[in-house]
Amino acid sequence: MAKLRLGVIGAGSWAVSSHLPAMERRRDEVEFTIVNRRNPELLGRIKERFGFAKASTDWHDVINERCDIVIVASPVALHHEQAKAALEAGAHVLCEKPFTIDPADAWDLVETARRTDRHLLLAYGWNYRPMMLGAKELIGRDGGIGDVEQVTIHMSSHTRQLLSGTGGYPQAAPESVPEKETWIDPELSGGGYGQAQFTHALGATLWLAPELRGQEVFAFMSAPLYAPVELHGAIALRFSDGAIGTLGGGSEHHGPDNERHKVDIRMIGSKGNFHIDLEREIVWRYNGPADSVMLPVQAGDGIYDCIGPVDSLVELARGQGSNNSPGELGARTVEILEAAYRSAASGRTETVATLART
Repeated sequence: MAKLRLGVIGAGSWAVSSHLPAMERRRDEVEFTIVNRRNPELLGRIKERFGFAKASTDWHDVINERCDIVIVASPVALHHEQAKAALEAGAHVLCEKPFTIDPADAWDLVETARRTDRHLLLAYGWNYRPMMLGAKELIGRDGGIGDVEQVTIHMSSHTRQLLSGTGGYPQAAPESVPEKETWIDPELSGGGYGQAQFTHALGATLWLAPELRGQEVFAFMSAPLYAPVELHGAIALRFSDGAIGTLGGGSEHHGPDNERHKVDIRMIGSKGNFHIDLEREIVWRYNGPADSVMLPVQAGDGIYDCIGPVDSLVELARGQGSNNSPGELGARTVEILEAAYRSAASGRTETVATLART
């Protein structure tokens, strides 16, 4: 079979440290066609290192190349325009998280992917990890825990320096440190910890429990260190089916736990309880003493990587594989986060936008 032609828009730090090394594993199937980045010096290094045939500081050149697959890894404020152009040019698209700032833009991309018959994936790497796959099967087996009534979500990660503008991100590529404005300019980032990290926790939770749709949100957010965006968040949620929940956490200091993310999701349903802890690598469903299941996991199964979405992009473009992080999932996270930012600003409970829901 002919190789899939790859284009990359916004080859920033995470694309260099994660997406492109993951894609290198598929070189027998993928031709590194064109890469885009604004900084010409860094762009030249990326072109040389990964063997791209072309490089351009203008992202439109990636669109004009009519690639088969495109990775959009630019700042979130640019995702809607760039991902839509790539889809309409015939590419299957992997979009970095956060998806968009505006829910209407997110749902427009979902509709564009449907209209163009292209696959649209979000970079929610946990949804492809063995632990999460086992958790998804377990929570859906034999009716799961029944109707979800309550959800508790916690996430903390080592983003204190990144989001305060006082340092970098420990997992960034050393030769391509993150551009500060990507994360701390609200016009580009749409916010701080919510956009950078809570999107991951929501992307995992809403994938495990697809019946959950945000309805109302009340949020507190704080920005110590005179940060231009929030470092921490505490969010109360009401879902459209009557379930309630909380989402909380924030930016830890560098150093402990080998910079490992902490993600803990607990659900109470009409039949029982469900718990997944990606740090301690626990997956447990309890529907009474006769139906208590603790999944066996391998050490390291809960550690984050983004290999799964990259592999899935290639496989889906070949007519194979599955999409564990579709555009619809990204849009459902954007709905909740956008309402949370409105609530933090207004000091009131805010209704989740119903615009463009499907």
